Amino acid sequence: MANATKRVILCCSVLLFVVLSSGRSNAQEVENEREFDYNETTSKGPQNWGEIHKEWANCKKGRLQSPIDLSSERVEIVPKLGRLKRSYKPSDAKLKNRGHDIMLEWTGGAGWISINGTQYELQQCHWHSPSEHTINGRRFDLEAHMVHESSDGRLAVVSIMYKIGRPDTFLAELMEGIRSIADTHDAEREVGVVDPRHIKIGSRKYYRYIGSLTVPPCTEGVVWTMVRKVRTVSREQMRLLREAVHDYAERNARPIQLPNKRPVQFYRPNEGENH
Repeated sequence: MANATKRVILCCSVLLFVVLSSGRSNAQEVENEREFDYNETTSKGPQNWGEIHKEWANCKKGRLQSPIDLSSERVEIVPKLGRLKRSYKPSDAKLKNRGHDIMLEWTGGAGWISINGTQYELQQCHWHSPSEHTINGRRFDLEAHMVHESSDGRLAVVSIMYKIGRPDTFLAELMEGIRSIADTHDAEREVGVVDPRHIKIGSRKYYRYIGSLTVPPCTEGVVWTMVRKVRTVSREQMRLLREAVHDYAERNARPIQLPNKRPVQFYRPNEGENH
């Protein structure tokens, strides 16, 4: 029991150190997708991202890269992580076809999450198909990334994974808008007020680890919160997200990266709490 407690304390210390020492991220995701792709047989594929620009060196040399496999062997249960604190609100938003993905960007202030006392403002949401992260080696059909940024430029992403099943109600609100910018380049469409509270999570259980952006420049120090519950998306919704982007990005998932002995923490409610 004493050894287990020591391991938990060590993991918490390492996580806190990385968050505090990661500094300002100062590098958002690259939106010019002409310079990279997901085809592992081309010079612009994931295995070569780190050699395309010196600013992208982390993609090759980084030690805290994402995505990773959330393996049970590496997970430490840490009750003190507590529930994910979220305070979202409806805000004006626009859809953008970035070529490598479809992004929903809030433009009027859509609320925040709080992690270790730091408030991260919600910026945008985008989707990858199939999922980028895996759980015990299993890859799912879709993954949504809700990207947040603090006042000093730190990044935090809340990730939700999906399997084929019932339609996702939030995506259902956006289907018409996504169709209108399908197979275009840099097309944008104002979609009015969108409520991020409609993005269903459905569980208080989550994984937490320190990683990176999953597209160039692969900036490290990103706080990842991976929702444990796998939700559902319809085959039609997934197909639209795939067909809307450029051909090379119909499967826009970066390969799994090495964990490099990073702690992966897991929060679950105590018995008696609502899940």
